[in-house]
Amino acid sequence: MSQTLVRHGDVAVITLDNPPVNGMGHAVRTAVAESLRDAAADPAIRAIVITGAGHVFSGGADIREFNTPKALAAPTLRDLIDSVETSAKPVVSAINGTCFGGGLELSLACHYRVAKADAPLALPEVKLGLVPGAGGTQRLPRAVGLQRAVDMITAGNPVKAGELEGTELIDAVLSGDFTAGAVTFARHAAGAPLKRLRDMPVEPPEDGFFAKARSMVAAASKGLAAPLACVDAIEAAATLPFDAGIKREREIFMRLIESDESKALRHAFFAERASARIPDVPSGTPTRRIEKAAVIGAGTMGGGITMNFLSAGIPVTLLEVKQDALDRGVATIRRNYEASMKRGKLTPEKLERAMALLTPTLTYDGLRDADLVIEAVFEEMGVKEGVFRKLDEVAKPGAILATNTSTLDVDRIAGFTKRPADVVGLHFFSPANVMRLLEVVRGKATAKDVMATVMQLAKKIGKTAVVSGVCDGFIGNRMLERYQRQCFYLLEEGATPQQVDRALEKFGFAMGLFRVGDLAGNDIGWAVRKRRYAENPDVPYSKIADRVCELGRFGQKTGKGWYRYEPGKRDPIPDPEVEKIVAGYRKEMGIAARAIPDEEIVERCVFALANEGARILEEGIAQRASDIDVVYLTGYGFPRSRGGPMFYADTVGLAEVVKRMAQFAKNPHGDRAFWQPAPLLARLAHEGKTFN
Repeated sequence: MSQTLVRHGDVAVITLDNPPVNGMGHAVRTAVAESLRDAAADPAIRAIVITGAGHVFSGGADIREFNTPKALAAPTLRDLIDSVETSAKPVVSAINGTCFGGGLELSLACHYRVAKADAPLALPEVKLGLVPGAGGTQRLPRAVGLQRAVDMITAGNPVKAGELEGTELIDAVLSGDFTAGAVTFARHAAGAPLKRLRDMPVEPPEDGFFAKARSMVAAASKGLAAPLACVDAIEAAATLPFDAGIKREREIFMRLIESDESKALRHAFFAERASARIPDVPSGTPTRRIEKAAVIGAGTMGGGITMNFLSAGIPVTLLEVKQDALDRGVATIRRNYEASMKRGKLTPEKLERAMALLTPTLTYDGLRDADLVIEAVFEEMGVKEGVFRKLDEVAKPGAILATNTSTLDVDRIAGFTKRPADVVGLHFFSPANVMRLLEVVRGKATAKDVMATVMQLAKKIGKTAVVSGVCDGFIGNRMLERYQRQCFYLLEEGATPQQVDRALEKFGFAMGLFRVGDLAGNDIGWAVRKRRYAENPDVPYSKIADRVCELGRFGQKTGKGWYRYEPGKRDPIPDPEVEKIVAGYRKEMGIAARAIPDEEIVERCVFALANEGARILEEGIAQRASDIDVVYLTGYGFPRSRGGPMFYADTVGLAEVVKRMAQFAKNPHGDRAFWQPAPLLARLAHEGKTFN
């Protein structure tokens, strides 16, 4: 913390200064409280301005203090807000940049608010399974009206200050010398009566307003508790005196903070930030300059990868072996950008700027000046070998050579070059221009500066990077194999694809396994299974999925998969033909179908993930249990409100997970070896401990 109070004549300017986002930790709260007292006691000071250091007002609570005594130490944020609101001298919030959470709640307690037009404002607590806990649900409706307050608080998304000019939230939008403008505003305010939002009325709601709000929020929130609780708190602002509303908000906040949903969402929040840290690669590790990238393969994956770099302003050379394939890939990239433009997410200027950074080529010579080359060719080791042997010849010294393989041995691929230290796995997820997850696969020879570079680069292109060691399938697809095997066994035992999907989606998965297979292409998984059959002939697999693929039922692209699809539509329609395939296989295997409860479907699928995750963690493939959760939250549609498979297992209790696995192993059709607890899981369960 640097000096927080500077006098500008008769106006005191107090600065929130706690990089990187001016989080309002205990030291900041203490310093601001002391500065407020000093300003109040100084007869020469007629008004007070609170602003933020740098280009941020405040990101809210200091996440580094979560779950520590400092978070509740006096002065709390509520104490500070009371001091501001009851000040006898006008306090002006000068919102110079991002103003989120507790930062906005502090601003709402000020008597006036001025802002830069582009400063983003938000109360994002709902994303952590909470309601604002320092008066945000009571003051914001008084400032912007009920409907806008409901929209802002239940979604938690930022709104630019300029859009709120003319409401009680923003008294003035300033340009030019911002601090000087705020001081001038405060000086004028010194002679006027103080404005306190708590004293202002809330507009009377129209009949049925809150019933309609709950209906709309429930539809958008997919069973989450916090968004509806936000509506409850806002309703208190409209129906109760201010102090009673504050009390009601606090009651709701305290209830939610103890909920599994909030604990899971907060776990996810911290887990994503932790995933960027590599224990043996310090934050100051030098990085390589990535000024130009190259992508090999202009198909769906290669085109999506290319778009990530173009959108980040990094030139890309795109290589294909045939002109028609190259033209098709470039056209698809443009078409994807045009779709974003039609949705209002991209301007024509940005589209053309991105396309101007793209250089198509048919020769490897075009890759000689690339700082990073990513191959996105067919998932077959012989094809990868040819690519990397050629790259070893043409790529410049120090270029990073990356493979987008989803399952193959990165160390073996690195061995096709004379520079294994420069080789790394960058496993993007499809569609690569949309999905946030990037598995960074660290080979045994991958250099530390390569790891530091790609982790930094991931952030620049908008990805959440998770480090994985080398194994078949890395973190995500290795676990997925176990999950898939259970889904296929469930079909053998009596479930239907739609029942399995429905149970998993009710649990919170974005899509059930069979819908995902039809979307991605069932032939992709079939190719992986064929390789695994050859490599591990003793591992038992259900052959139902193979029977489906043998009939050419590859999913949406063929109009038939686990479901059937009408031309031009993506709605999955249950298909009696699939039921015949499954029934025929059951008869062949001598299996009598039984009714399977949805609870068993979910437990078998999720506990299979957690058990394999425990093996991955114990083998050192994953750095931490929370990294495994991040992989599934950002790449596989696992419900964020459950925290990921490892956190969910912790929530259930590891001893209970082991107990249920033992019961599954007794199933006459069960695979006893499959349900053998990983040594780490068994040990933690015995000791009463957790993964996280």
